[in-house]
Amino acid sequence: MGLNQIDESPAAVVRRQYLASAAGDLDALRATLAPDVEWTEMAGFPLAGTYRTPEGVTAAVMERLGQEWKGWTAHDDTYVVDGENVVVLARYTATHKATGKPLNVRVAHHFTVRGGLIVRFEQFVDTALVRDAATA
Repeated sequence: MGLNQIDESPAAVVRRQYLASAAGDLDALRATLAPDVEWTEMAGFPLAGTYRTPEGVTAAVMERLGQEWKGWTAHDDTYVVDGENVVVLARYTATHKATGKPLNVRVAHHFTVRGGLIVRFEQFVDTALVRDAATA
């Protein structure tokens, strides 16, 4: 790879997404997403549903998390890569703004990466722990 080439391997693309999210850089995050991305937040999660388009994902997920939680961060630690599939074991940490309760929960994320862009995302998380932190 030359100096100006970006690593488009699935794991590198997914890692850029986490770094952009942690930095609050939604433009950089959107740059990792395919125009027809399907981003699914798990049933039972406060933002449950499937969102499409990079702008739709950041507006419906990242911007809303930022409104409701202080310091929302997904800490990625273990990557399992099989071709275009990347499963990441991670941890969410945050404090709910309304309740003041902390959140510290393990999660798994399944990404599908094609052509250097994330085309699909599915979240797996203990939604009861998230709900408890968001409930007074």
